[in-house]
Amino acid sequence: MSFRRPVLIMEMPEHLNAVEVQQFMQNLQPLLEDEQPRIVFDCSQVRALDRAGVSMILHCLEEAMNLDGDLKLAAVSPEAKAVLELTGGARVLQGFATSEDAVRSLQVSERIGKRAASVNPYSSESLKKAS
Repeated sequence: MSFRRPVLIMEMPEHLNAVEVQQFMQNLQPLLEDEQPRIVFDCSQVRALDRAGVSMILHCLEEAMNLDGDLKLAAVSPEAKAVLELTGGARVLQGFATSEDAVRSLQVSERIGKRAASVNPYSSESLKKAS
């Protein structure tokens, strides 16, 4: 039986600064405690992003990955993208043009992960075929 985990799309606030980050995290934290959280941050409304905002996004990515989940960004403005690049966040965060593209990416990676998990290259069957 195949079970697909839902993908949560969260709209980010217009200003992603220290004040907004605290309020946003209060709403998001319980969702980060789910098993294998799959989250898309829709950044289409973000007009101002500072170091606190970048740190929060990276924290959320880390929390999701610690639970075998993932986090993607969607519709990142050129200004926000510049801040992510300056702070190094762009190296580890994957962004997409739309939320739909980000959701598809998570669904594809889930299917690939299931296939990869079902083939153990070190199993005795795989080793027999290789020799």
